[in-house]
Amino acid sequence: MLDFRSYSREGGNPEQQSTTSETLGSRFRGSTGRGLLGSLSALALAACAAGPDYVAPIPPQTASGPFLSTDSPAISTAAVDPDWWRLYDDPVLNALVEDALAANTDIRVALANIAKARAGLRAARSDELPQTDIGASATYGRQSEGQRVPGADREDWTVDTGLDVAYEVDLFGRVSRNVEAARGDVGAAQADADAVRVAVVADTTRAYADAASAAERLAVARHIVELLDRSLTLTGRRHDAGLATGLDTARIAALRNQRAADVPAIAAERDAALFRLATLTGRAPADLPPIAAERKTTMTIDRPIPVGDGQALLARRPDVHAAERRLAAATARIGVATADLYPHISLGGSIGSTSTSFGDIFGAGPLRWLLGPLISWNFPNQSAARAKVAGARADTQAALARFDGTVLTALRETETALSAYAHDLDRRTALNAAYEEAERAVTITRAQQREGAVNSLDLLDAERTFADARADLAAIDARIADDQINLFEALGGGWGDAGAVSRAGAAQDDGADLAER
Repeated sequence: MLDFRSYSREGGNPEQQSTTSETLGSRFRGSTGRGLLGSLSALALAACAAGPDYVAPIPPQTASGPFLSTDSPAISTAAVDPDWWRLYDDPVLNALVEDALAANTDIRVALANIAKARAGLRAARSDELPQTDIGASATYGRQSEGQRVPGADREDWTVDTGLDVAYEVDLFGRVSRNVEAARGDVGAAQADADAVRVAVVADTTRAYADAASAAERLAVARHIVELLDRSLTLTGRRHDAGLATGLDTARIAALRNQRAADVPAIAAERDAALFRLATLTGRAPADLPPIAAERKTTMTIDRPIPVGDGQALLARRPDVHAAERRLAAATARIGVATADLYPHISLGGSIGSTSTSFGDIFGAGPLRWLLGPLISWNFPNQSAARAKVAGARADTQAALARFDGTVLTALRETETALSAYAHDLDRRTALNAAYEEAERAVTITRAQQREGAVNSLDLLDAERTFADARADLAAIDARIADDQINLFEALGGGWGDAGAVSRAGAAQDDGADLAER
């Protein structure tokens, strides 16, 4: 460790003043001081910008083009609507999403993380300012005979006060790189909060959609049970008239009971969705407004869904932005570690007074002052510093790999959601055709049974087919609603206004910090 200070003037003791002045002043006049300062000047010119400058990574060219699964008429390449949940035209859903954005506990945690990151930025910026330290002490003690000044009491008070000021000259970029890294941390925290908002909006919409689709599926299940009750009654009458066997009645009753068993399971799914909805909006289950449970039909969108393209996706996805900001912070920390290979130079001074009474601490005699540079340098053994640089470079490589992985994940999730949505729409078309044919078949079979043209087994088969088709149609409608929500979540929409607010808060925080400076 190399450490030296400049000329010092001490008051009160002429011998101490002369000795200190000669000792410290000689370090500048000697050849060692001149050689060291010359070396430091050369190092300052050579290494004034420690570490690599950050350059944002460029995603693959193919990632910026149109998506692969956009040939469906239900998909549009128009720009994504940030408030995508409004495409469902449901005022209750709109209000619930607003409640979730305002009161969700995960969002509150994310906002606290932003505040923590901003505090870290302010702490990093504080190194750009002079550091001050004020101290004062008063002690009573006894000196040894050898330390006693002739004529002075061996037991007395010692009063000491002082003000120290130090300012680091950031020749090698340690402070500026540390501030740059802290800015990256703030940007990552803000992007993380935006990602939480995306997830909260999607989960809130999904919970509401699940409750609505469960209500529709519950109505379908109950209606199927009613139809089977009618068939069971009709078959029972035919059995009493000798036109049907007991086996026919038992088969209809078994099917009816199987479908009746679906009712409580679907009701439990609906309750669970409503409980999730309450939690997402920051409420206890008992506090969820009754209007949230009033919708009884599956949510649908009656227009093509806008999805944009890959370039807009990567610019919009908060997780991609968070990964890029973490890469920027990791790159800056290479500079912070590299700066430790060079001397730390500070300009400092102190003024103080040591006296045996409170009345003399501001007198000219006890006054002391010190002014000059402080240079510290771990040299020549720099193994630890170089190991930190190597570790920072490894962290940067990991951050780059995570960024690349996040980009690929964003593309995969979006393409998967688009494909699932398009194929489920095709599946619904087929299931709807099957439902219509099953409904026509059961109507004909019932009429034929009343006329005695078919037996109860034929009616049983028709009823079972119709029940399956109706349940499948309700299930695919619920799945399509879930596909839509998954697609919007993959597209990264639903945080625009709130994200702008968080970034505006960061700008205000930066301005306030500059004003303090």
